[in-house]
Amino acid sequence: MSVKTVKQKKKSTTMKVVKWVLFLLVVGITVTGFVLSEFFYGEKSWFNQTVSDNGFVQWMFQHIPSVVASVQIITICWFVSIVLHFILSKAFTRTKRGVTVVKLINSFISWIVVIVAFLLVLSAWGVDTGALLASAGILSLIIGLGAQSLIADIIAGLFIVIEGEYQVGDIVIIDDWRGTVLEIGIRTTRLLDVGGNVKIINNSDIRAIVNQTRDLSVAKAIISIEYGDSIPRVEKIINENLAKIKEHIPAIVDGPTYNGVDSLGASSVNLLFLAKCKEEDIYQVQRDLNRELKIMFDENGINIPFPQIVLNQPSEKSPAQLPEPEEKPSAPAATEPPAEEEEETGFSALRKRIKKDIEELKERKEAKAKEKATKEKKND
Repeated sequence: MSVKTVKQKKKSTTMKVVKWVLFLLVVGITVTGFVLSEFFYGEKSWFNQTVSDNGFVQWMFQHIPSVVASVQIITICWFVSIVLHFILSKAFTRTKRGVTVVKLINSFISWIVVIVAFLLVLSAWGVDTGALLASAGILSLIIGLGAQSLIADIIAGLFIVIEGEYQVGDIVIIDDWRGTVLEIGIRTTRLLDVGGNVKIINNSDIRAIVNQTRDLSVAKAIISIEYGDSIPRVEKIINENLAKIKEHIPAIVDGPTYNGVDSLGASSVNLLFLAKCKEEDIYQVQRDLNRELKIMFDENGINIPFPQIVLNQPSEKSPAQLPEPEEKPSAPAATEPPAEEEEETGFSALRKRIKKDIEELKERKEAKAKEKATKEKKND
């Protein structure tokens, strides 16, 4: 076991211990506050006495009941929230739509519990929550003007759930992001992609949705064969073995089917195969389909060609013959110059030209070497 793994286990154990200690402490304070409520609150409270001349210490001592009351309120609200979430999850999570509705309602409950707990805690500390609620009308107007996007997100989330455009567990594409819907909240939608990344999108920003879970998806495989293979022979082998391929890939719901020649490539004939499956299985089905088709082709001597390049060497052509000049009777007879050799074309002429250039370079180097040697002798 590595040192890193040991440290992670120790850290997780420590966190569990801290959580249990905090849980027991909160429960203990809550129970104590209820059992000794007469001595914590009211005229008989132990905390109405003067214990110190220091103002801060005395203030802290007198507000211990407020701290206990705050802990009680938070604990009760947290317990109520857990109970409601549990009841809803057991009653409405039999279908995807039920899970979606439950997650949205749980989100509402969480926000309501937080607001109620906040108001009750303020009341426990002596704040006049009645006046605070009375001013909620003006406050809501201010918030409404400044939080229009938040309101738009909430309304969009409600319509998504009511219309059932997508539900928790569906695989969707939103803004070119493909993922599984983890949660539809009051304000946002959470998607999880195959790499484990979570994308959070505001509900009001969702414009176009592709829901890939409503119907079966189509897995596609394109396999190439050589031009020299007989298409009827290959198709006969395919039809005889497709049923066996389905037995080896249980995730296929319908198919696989051979759909003919997809295209004629530069060095291959490309065959198309399709199979219907669930969207969450589409990539694995494509991989398995490619594997089974390759095995089937190998067993029946059908080759998958490699990319090929054909090089053509241009043929050497003789130069065009020029017409002979007409004889002029008045012109004196002159000796004809020696006939020049016909120019060679193609690769042979290129080789000779290169060879000639190399010889000239050698002669120049030799001449320079001789000049350098002559200069050195003169200097001596």
